[in-house]
Amino acid sequence: MPPALPPLPPDDTPTTPGRPDGPGRRGLGRSFTNVFTANISSSLADGIARVAAPLLATRLTDDPLLIAGIAAVAMLPWLFFAIPSGVLLDRIDRRHAMVIANGARTLLAALLLTLFATGTLTIWWLYVVIFAYGALETLYDGAIRAVVPAIVRRPDLPRANSRIEAGELVVQNFLAVPLTSALFAVAVVIPLGIGALSYAVAGVLAFFLPAAAAGAHRAHQAHHALPPVRTTFARQLTDGFRFIMSHPMLRPLWFLSILIALFFAAAIATDVLFVLERLDVPEQWFGVFMLSGAVGGIVGAVVVSPLKVRFGAGPVMAAANFVGPVALVVMGFFPTVPVAVVCFAVSFGSTSVWNVLVMSLRQAAIPGHLLGRVHGTWRTLLWGTMPLGSLLGGLLARIDLTTPLLVAGGLTVVVAAVGYRFLHGLPNPEDVAEHALPTR
Repeated sequence: MPPALPPLPPDDTPTTPGRPDGPGRRGLGRSFTNVFTANISSSLADGIARVAAPLLATRLTDDPLLIAGIAAVAMLPWLFFAIPSGVLLDRIDRRHAMVIANGARTLLAALLLTLFATGTLTIWWLYVVIFAYGALETLYDGAIRAVVPAIVRRPDLPRANSRIEAGELVVQNFLAVPLTSALFAVAVVIPLGIGALSYAVAGVLAFFLPAAAAGAHRAHQAHHALPPVRTTFARQLTDGFRFIMSHPMLRPLWFLSILIALFFAAAIATDVLFVLERLDVPEQWFGVFMLSGAVGGIVGAVVVSPLKVRFGAGPVMAAANFVGPVALVVMGFFPTVPVAVVCFAVSFGSTSVWNVLVMSLRQAAIPGHLLGRVHGTWRTLLWGTMPLGSLLGGLLARIDLTTPLLVAGGLTVVVAAVGYRFLHGLPNPEDVAEHALPTR
């Protein structure tokens, strides 16, 4: 376990789990604003790192395999560290976890900057830094997701998660990408320095979160004067899996999400070749073209909360899960630029709606003291299948560049149709306690 940090200063209007920041507040509260701002700062640094890493790789080697390895190394930590990070989050103060993760990433960014400035950066050092970034991201990502339900009321979870989703999309796609590309051409140390500073700001903001953000496990022990949990770390590694498998709502939702992630990853695995070669979009316009997906994702994040209020979480999830893959199939049948722009926007918008509502249901259904472990387990298998989906998409693309969209997109439509009735009947996050209690 990491060394204990100094106590964090409490908010002068303490937040209790599931309640707004003080009486009469209609917004999401000052504590959420703090979390949102910290996540914006961290997302900017993440976006800079994701753009800078492959650009740096091209300056260090011309081997396509080594350059492609950057993406694989960035995702690999989720297979190894997501569950252990989740266990850690259910043992320590989650505010401390945010400070540790972003503090360490600040040091890594400074190391990367120093290695480049001194001419000692190699592709292998870059691999090490990117892998370490990913390992720390599993801790930070789990902490952010676990903190939100501790400071936001259940009915407001979709609204809170939609703001986080939209904020990440805007910062990473519309700010980090062009900013990093432009500054990289001027001086590499500038975007690397901004990334280090952004991680540091996010870490500092965690110091000003209220006591409720520490986690329900800490609050429960403090309130009842209980000793620390004696369960072994090894046993806690399987707690998330056991909880998901015992929950009548989360178990089928998890399996459904895994299949959707697998086929969706296959459908878009070769989208760069589809856009450049089949749609004949010039290479210099590829980034602009792909912004259609980012715009769709932002629109989805904005409309998801009103849609949930109007129609209910279940019907909206069922519709989004069906419309998204249908758009991919349509794009495969009609491979033209106007159709592709609309279909990319619809598909990524539907994905954004799905992500917000799935996250909100999970946060509402999982007890606070288990959020880290369950989130880690969920992400391990879900994200672990996506590289397999990408491989499947690459094989299908050898037949024709539209084949992944038609075949994998079609399989996703089938999964959406099979799961439609289950999804349509899902409750709103605020009703989960009554309708989706786990069975033992």
